[in-house]
Amino acid sequence: MPSEKGNAMKKIIAVNIIVTLVCTLLVAYGAWRFLFSETKPRPQGAPTAAPHGEGWIDLLDAEHQSQWVNITDSLDIFEIRDGILHLFGKAMGKLRYAGFKGRSFSDFELHLEFKVAPHTNSGVFLRAIENDPVRRGFEVQVLDDYGTVPCRTGTGAIYDMVCPMYNMALPAGEWNSYDIRCEGREVKITVNGVKVIDTDFSLLTKPYGKFSLAYAELPLEGLIALQDHGGEVWYRNIRVHPLNETEP
Repeated sequence: MPSEKGNAMKKIIAVNIIVTLVCTLLVAYGAWRFLFSETKPRPQGAPTAAPHGEGWIDLLDAEHQSQWVNITDSLDIFEIRDGILHLFGKAMGKLRYAGFKGRSFSDFELHLEFKVAPHTNSGVFLRAIENDPVRRGFEVQVLDDYGTVPCRTGTGAIYDMVCPMYNMALPAGEWNSYDIRCEGREVKITVNGVKVIDTDFSLLTKPYGKFSLAYAELPLEGLIALQDHGGEVWYRNIRVHPLNETEP
């Protein structure tokens, strides 16, 4: 017959196994709710109003909207209607870009608003070079990632380089705002009224990941472009205020 001590040990082991299983199930359930629940905590931010006044250029007004083109190839990837640039999201397999060709920008403040469809991946490229925006420019990520943990590839991130302090993305189908300031190599990014990045590219002196050029060596002037990476996305109120420009 088994001893009382042996039976007690078996009971302890059984209880430990049950407790471990229960804890594992609770953690899994919590993760499932976080990823798939429709009642994720809503960020405490809201889109900022489009700026007006002296020095601001509306890149989607009647004067400027014809200067947006597909800078990748001849495919029809977007339309501009009623002040909204709509990327169709059919670029699976090849990245394409709608770029503003009217002029390049160096130091500037940029305001824009965007709305994503479910599962959309896009991005705002700044100081970009037309034939290589990914490696000769930098991207502020646009993504359908409401309610997820901030990361280097999420909404508001400088893609794969700088992680935002918070994920301020609102659910797919709602408008968000970016307010971005580029001055020299200093970059500040505000998402829905909350500053999430304040960085200095001059500190990023080594190439990282897929980027062959250190961010400290990126061009200080280039185009503004919007990425079609699959999934529909809408942009409006794209307004730029150049900084430190002298009168001609």
